[in-house]
Amino acid sequence: MEKRVCFDFEVDFSNGGGIQGQGFRLDIPGDDITDDELADYIVRDMRLLMVGEVRILNKSIIEEAHKRPANTGSEPTST
Repeated sequence: MEKRVCFDFEVDFSNGGGIQGQGFRLDIPGDDITDDELADYIVRDMRLLMVGEVRILNKSIIEEAHKRPANTGSEPTST
């Protein structure tokens, strides 16, 4: 079975403001992913600019089929 990570996140922008997400799910290629890797993928996948701090909260790994077509690389994908 494929693995996904389910988590909440908060992003602060260096020029003020921020965004947050709850129950966000991300396809992962292995059995685990670090908070730093998740933060990097959120920023890249959402094409965020001027990011200050990213906090990952309530992270859990779940068994669930991936939602995006397979990538040629090893980057996780979000849905």
